[in-house]
Amino acid sequence: VQLQASGGGLVQPGGSLRLSCAGSGYRFSRYTIGWFRQAPGKEREFVASVNFIGSSATFADSVKGRFAISRDNTRATAYLQMNSLKPDDAAVYYCAASPSSSGRIAEQSSYVSWGQGTQVTVSS
Repeated sequence: VQLQASGGGLVQPGGSLRLSCAGSGYRFSRYTIGWFRQAPGKEREFVASVNFIGSSATFADSVKGRFAISRDNTRATAYLQMNSLKPDDAAVYYCAASPSSSGRIAEQSSYVSWGQGTQVTVSS
């Protein structure tokens, strides 16, 4: 499956953005979709993931209660809704696909396909 992330941009602290991850190719619905982010000078880190049918989600502690993740398999698209954004959320955001639905879903090594990043800037 090939992935393309979009929806990044500049937002003020406290604002919201919705990122999209569009899939193409083989059976988008058979993959867990995860979101990761990488800020300048930092390691890429897990943000959230959603399972094959969208019934279960996992979040990093840093975004719990502020971010939501969903998917629409009919459109082969996953979404990351980001609310109450903070300057620390600024990063390049990547979506990725994993054939696994549990276990080490927060680990990058579980993912087999990655989209290009989309930049999120949080600044007043």
